[in-house]
Amino acid sequence: MSTTNDIVLDRKPEAPAAAAPGFDWVRLVPLATVIAILTLWWFASTRGWVSRVFLPSPLAVLNSAYQVTVSGFADSTLLQHLLASLGRVFGALAASIVVAVPIGAIIASSRIGRGIFDPVVEFLRPLPPLAYLPLIIIWFGIGEASKVLVIALAMAPPIIIATAAGVRSVSRDRLNAARSLGATRLQLLRFVVLPSALPSIVTGIRIALGAGWSTLVAAELVAASRGLGFMIQSAATFLGTDVVILGIAVIGIVAILFELLMRALEKRFVPWSTHL
Repeated sequence: MSTTNDIVLDRKPEAPAAAAPGFDWVRLVPLATVIAILTLWWFASTRGWVSRVFLPSPLAVLNSAYQVTVSGFADSTLLQHLLASLGRVFGALAASIVVAVPIGAIIASSRIGRGIFDPVVEFLRPLPPLAYLPLIIIWFGIGEASKVLVIALAMAPPIIIATAAGVRSVSRDRLNAARSLGATRLQLLRFVVLPSALPSIVTGIRIALGAGWSTLVAAELVAASRGLGFMIQSAATFLGTDVVILGIAVIGIVAILFELLMRALEKRFVPWSTHL
């Protein structure tokens, strides 16, 4: 005869009840943070906590955005400044990808290549762009080439390091399996190495874009007539704090949009990535 304790022990544990679907309030945290910053900014400028010369109100910055968009600033509209900066950044990115991806693959696959390129990459990687900007100007002048080169030098190390890491992570079993099926070196590179390393390469490009935008202002300090960095520097010369804040905000917003675009492209074209 079973006792009450036996009945309790024999009973199967009930599955926990599914949580009732509801609104995820955590999603509102970023929005709340932005609202809090804007509110604090508004009170600091309108209540006189900080002089409006040093911190104009959000409304003043919006008014400056309209004026720069319609009438321009430093002989160019906001769109023209933005397009000039985008041209430099994407020109530098294209040059960096063309040079950095092969160098990263060589570093990962050849001891001689690692010995040649690795010291150069490790030397350039921690250097701030302002350190070698004067040397670039001496060598290449003050034209567009020097600006693009400075940004490209800041972009290349992340792509090289990410590419080398991606190539090293290729499974030996996959390589041996492809070789056993008669794959040539070119087929190994195209169908095994490149797809396996592509997620790391895309991550390196995302990091490089951030480095490029952070270098943009330094690159446009030299004999530029258009660009967001040039606009910021020109406004700072005349204490145009509202235009300075506008330029910083535009750079930040565009950088965020590019990051979101890179994530979308990664999900679309690199669905096998494990770090999405």
